[in-house]
Amino acid sequence: MSFYDEISKLDVDKFKDLVDSRTDKDVERALAKNGKRDLNDFAALISENARRHYLDVMATMSEQITRRRFGRCVNMYLPLYLTNLCNNKCAYCGFSAMNKFKRVVLTLDEIREECEAIVKMGYQNILLVTGENDRRGGMDYFRQVLPLVRRYADYLQMEVQPLSTEDYAELKTLGLDSVSVYQETYHPEYYKKVHLAGKKADMRWRMETPDRLGQAGIDKVGIGALLGLYDWRVDLCATALHLMYMREHYWRTQMSVSFPRLRPAAGGFEPMTPVSDAKLVQIICAWRIFDNELDLTISTRESASFRDLIIPLGITAVSAGSSTEPGGYAHKGKYLEQWTVNDDRSVDEVVGALEKNGFDAVFHNASTTYFKAYGAAV
Repeated sequence: MSFYDEISKLDVDKFKDLVDSRTDKDVERALAKNGKRDLNDFAALISENARRHYLDVMATMSEQITRRRFGRCVNMYLPLYLTNLCNNKCAYCGFSAMNKFKRVVLTLDEIREECEAIVKMGYQNILLVTGENDRRGGMDYFRQVLPLVRRYADYLQMEVQPLSTEDYAELKTLGLDSVSVYQETYHPEYYKKVHLAGKKADMRWRMETPDRLGQAGIDKVGIGALLGLYDWRVDLCATALHLMYMREHYWRTQMSVSFPRLRPAAGGFEPMTPVSDAKLVQIICAWRIFDNELDLTISTRESASFRDLIIPLGITAVSAGSSTEPGGYAHKGKYLEQWTVNDDRSVDEVVGALEKNGFDAVFHNASTTYFKAYGAAV
């Protein structure tokens, strides 16, 4: 029995009513709990009543929890785009096979150039990102790439096409620490509507990826939905259920959640339900209150001013100086970017903003950082 089997029994559209029916008393009950919170509590924390009447309380509580659990450390990571080659036809993605532009798969020499540029930026935490193409960007490619990148990174993450349990177990022996796989939307009909062709159109295969990661013993698993793609109430509640499932079945696995908002990309796809800045602030606080141990990640999709605002509230990992095009660190502007970077500050500028607010930007092993933070908090 996988999470796909469990959520398939539910009408996920009913999450809209669940969120909308939460009262002030429900919000107060969720805030007052000392122990484990449930889906009803999460629905209350993301409700309009919570935003209108309790957002200041939530922000204060979220910040206090974050400082207590993680200290003042913010982990710094950088995405390294290996290829923009993709067989999927996704209506919202710049790398979609429907979009016509020059495709590239970085060679080992080009990857080495990228890694050397990344190291000069100070990073030791690297996130490998690809489009989905098994033939030129699959396991044979990864078997060559991971040992190379691991020479430059002491923490290695991936955000690539879903793989088998056996493949993940093999990649772990090559130095893989963490994998993020975002469901995009948990709504089955809308999932089919925006995933028109390619392996990503198989919703079960994608949704069962965190199960396979847990079974392979990957240290950390990242999940989430693309906010704005479908109704945020549905996708946030479904993500919360997914997190609860992972906590129950793979309790040794660390978990992270990301909450990217749909941004402009090649193809001109527009969000169905845009998420405002105020709503995203609430969402971040809700996640932190819901699960105190959760890693929360924010990318350069968001603006500089907004990132500076929300990082103290609950964020534990950020990127800076990011490029979303293959080869974008050593040879910027050569290929198409996957999505538009909104915070285009340099690494030094982001670090300076963090330090100005009393935070330590940490570029080495994330697990070591958090161990120190936990120890200091205890």
